[in-house]
Amino acid sequence: METRNEFKVKGEELLAKIKELIHQGNISRIIVKNDEGKVYLEIPVTIGLIGALVVPVLAAIGALAALAADFTIEVVRKED
Repeated sequence: METRNEFKVKGEELLAKIKELIHQGNISRIIVKNDEGKVYLEIPVTIGLIGALVVPVLAAIGALAALAADFTIEVVRKED
């Protein structure tokens, strides 16, 4: 089973919210969409996504935040 949650954030809040979600650790996927629903970035979050792999992802998110003002972050969690 999966549960999905959505968060509306402004561009300047995007990176901080993604970092917060990654640190929660119980997420399988993060999907970043613009205010029209177009998917900009889909991040598979696994236990192995740490250290050096996180840096390029966060850099891409930072660049993405400069492109638009409003985003929706969809969080997919797998339930046991």
